[in-house]
Amino acid sequence: MKKMIIKGGNRLAGEVTIGGAKNSTVALIPAAILADTPVQFDTVPDILDVHNLMIILESMNVKSSFTHGVLDVDPTQIIEAELPSKAIKSLRASYYFMGALLGRFHRATVTFPGGDNIGPRPIDQHLKAFMALGATVSEDNGTVHLAAPQGLHGARIFMDMVSVGATINAILAAVRAEGTTVIENAAREPEIIDLATFLNNMGAQIRGAGTDVIRITGVQTMQSMNTHTIIADRIETGTYLSLAAAMGDGVMINNVIPEHIEAYTSKMIDMGVDLQIGIDRIYVPTVHDLKPTIVKTMPYPGFATDLQQPLTPLMSRAAGESRVVDTIYPKRVKHIPELQKMGMDISAQDGSILVRQSQQLRGADVKAAEIRAGASLMIAGLMAEGTTTIHNADHILRGYDRIVWKLNRLNADVAIEDED
Repeated sequence: MKKMIIKGGNRLAGEVTIGGAKNSTVALIPAAILADTPVQFDTVPDILDVHNLMIILESMNVKSSFTHGVLDVDPTQIIEAELPSKAIKSLRASYYFMGALLGRFHRATVTFPGGDNIGPRPIDQHLKAFMALGATVSEDNGTVHLAAPQGLHGARIFMDMVSVGATINAILAAVRAEGTTVIENAAREPEIIDLATFLNNMGAQIRGAGTDVIRITGVQTMQSMNTHTIIADRIETGTYLSLAAAMGDGVMINNVIPEHIEAYTSKMIDMGVDLQIGIDRIYVPTVHDLKPTIVKTMPYPGFATDLQQPLTPLMSRAAGESRVVDTIYPKRVKHIPELQKMGMDISAQDGSILVRQSQQLRGADVKAAEIRAGASLMIAGLMAEGTTTIHNADHILRGYDRIVWKLNRLNADVAIEDED
C-alpha cells in the first residue's frame, strides 16, 4: 500500500486539466472485448483501476498497451480463461466482465468483485437482467456462474431501482443478443451515454441512452473504425472545484463538461463561490465568505453521491451548519472520524452528516477507506496546518488521474511513498 504525505497551507493557483471519466473507463475497457477488431481509447485516466483491468484482459489473451492517455486493446485473439481474483477483488467495476463475457461467449464465471466499502451494493439487479436475457445464474463461495447455451435473446427488463452498474451490464449483455431488449427505469448518467456512443460507433443499435428507457437491437458483429475519446470526469472536476474554492488564489479547470455537474456547481454558487463557467472550463477565483448549504444526493441529474465527500472540507469553511443527506449510500460516512482527527467539526446524526464551521484544521495521521473518502482527506490535508499522512492512499490513486503531479503543479506539496 501507499501513503500520501501532504504539507498543508499552501495557497493554490494555476491551471489543471481534467482526465477521462473513471466511471466511463471502467465500463469501456470490459466493453472492448465485444469488438471483433482492435479498439483504441483516448484521454484514458492514468489510474490504478486501468492497470488492474489490463491485468484482467491479459488473463484472456487480450493484448493492451497504455501510453500518454491512449489505450490500445486487441481482443481478436481472446480466449476463455479464469480471471485473476486479486485484480477482480481490487475493483468493483470488474463485474462489467459478467455482461461483456456473457455477450461474447454466452457464459461467464466471475469472482464477486471488491472495490470500495461504502455499504451494501448488491448485484441482484444485474443478475435479474441476465436471467431475463436467457442466462442461468448460480453462485457459490462468492463466484457467479452465468450460462446461456441457447444464446441470449431480447427481453423487457425493468430495473427495480435505478442502478448505473446494472444498466451498463444489461447493455453489455444485450448488444449481441438476438432481438430487441428494452431496459426500463434505466440509469441516465453521462457515462452510460459514453458507453452507448462507443458501442454504436462499432455498429451496435442502442437508442435512448441518457433517458430512463433504453432500446437495444442486437447485432452479430461490432467493429471499431475510429478512436473513442472518453468524456471528462465529472467527479474529478468537482473535487478540483472544491479544493480550488477552499485554498485557491485563482484556479482554471480545463476539459470540463459543465452540464454534467450543474447540481454540484449550483450548490457551490449558493455557498458564495463566484464560479466563472465557460463552454469547457471553469475558473474559480479566491473565495472569502461562504454560506452553509444542504446537499441531498440523488441519481443523475441530481447531486452525485461521489461528490458529497469532496465538498465536505469546503463546507467546514462556511459560517454556520451544513448538512448532507446521502440517499444513495447512507453508510458512506467512513471519512467522518478521520476528518474529526484533523479538527473538523463534523458528525453523523439521524441519517444526516452535519458540518459546522471549523476555524483551523491540523495535520494528522488518517486512513482513506475508499476513493472519495480519500479525496475529502486530501482536500482537508491541503487546508490544514502542518503535515497530513493519508494511509491506504491506493484508494485515491484508483480514482484520480496523475493526482500528485496535478496538485504539485498548482503549488501544493504532496508526495506518495510506500508504507513502511
